[in-house]
Amino acid sequence: MFDLLLGLMEWAGAFGLFLLMILENLFPPIPSELIVPLAGFLAAQGEMSFWQVILAGVAGSVLGAVFWYYVGMMIGRARILRFVDRFGPILTLSGEDTISAFTWFERWGVWAVLVTRLIPGARTLISVPAGISRMPLPLFLLATTAGSTVWITILTMTGVLLRENYHRIESVLDPLSLVIFGGVAVVYFWRLLRQMRSRR
Repeated sequence: MFDLLLGLMEWAGAFGLFLLMILENLFPPIPSELIVPLAGFLAAQGEMSFWQVILAGVAGSVLGAVFWYYVGMMIGRARILRFVDRFGPILTLSGEDTISAFTWFERWGVWAVLVTRLIPGARTLISVPAGISRMPLPLFLLATTAGSTVWITILTMTGVLLRENYHRIESVLDPLSLVIFGGVAVVYFWRLLRQMRSRR
């Protein structure tokens, strides 16, 4: 994964980062925690500017979030609940979990969007209840952009500070990404087993 991401951004520059950040929001297993520090590393090497990394990263992140916002708006709460009732066991979700998530979002609103943009995995999902609740788009964009800017800046600075040491951790990042994905799979199957037992 490391070599693939590096090659794309070396070839396409900031536009490659922009595309990767859209994909990161559409397909969360592609982690921004790997993409953006790598772009920061390339900025430190003079391949692109620091501000290009920030702008491309934030733009891609916000555009991906807007996609899920409109998905939530088009689907609506009733369809989501019917979907969870039907496929919840496979997704390890229950109707009660989903309603609790809606209630939590309605309580915190814009703050939920802002803060959750800093949390891996949840940063993508938060756009769906925002769309379902029909949060005003300008307010959603403001909160998403603010939260994304903070997160992208932190990750970019990490890559810049690592500089020439980035290649040294390549041997750690690739195995670590496999461990993370494996951990996600283990948690999923554990939750799936619990759901199946609770339905007996």
